[in-house]
Amino acid sequence: MHTIQPAKGSRKTAKRVGRGLGSGKGKTSARGVKGQRARSGGSGGLLVKGLRQTLLRIPKKRGFKSGYAKPQTINVSDLTMVKGAIITPSTLKAAGLVTDAGGAVKILGNGEVKTALTVTGCHLSASAKQKIEAAGGKVK
Repeated sequence: MHTIQPAKGSRKTAKRVGRGLGSGKGKTSARGVKGQRARSGGSGGLLVKGLRQTLLRIPKKRGFKSGYAKPQTINVSDLTMVKGAIITPSTLKAAGLVTDAGGAVKILGNGEVKTALTVTGCHLSASAKQKIEAAGGKVK
């Protein structure tokens, strides 16, 4: 066991810095002349130049973002696709008009209504409410 040695060239001795001008890394030890990075302990953490770029990459978190989800919107003209006279978020989901029956649904007044419909559990714009009631429907 005492004769085993590593393969030739696999182990290298560390370069000793600051050991005279003829050593290749003498005097300033390859750190330049003055400045923060020439001192001991001067190159730790985020680099001085890179810190500004890092801070600029962080997205700005300002302003106001509502905690409430925006309601899914459909038009009055889309209500003809729903089978039956009662319109609820679950019947709208069954017809494929909204993706989430548990979320808020708002009906906008774009288009015309020809049949009498009863709308429950949905938000309505003023024009949508007027058109549904004009066609003989109810809004609850």
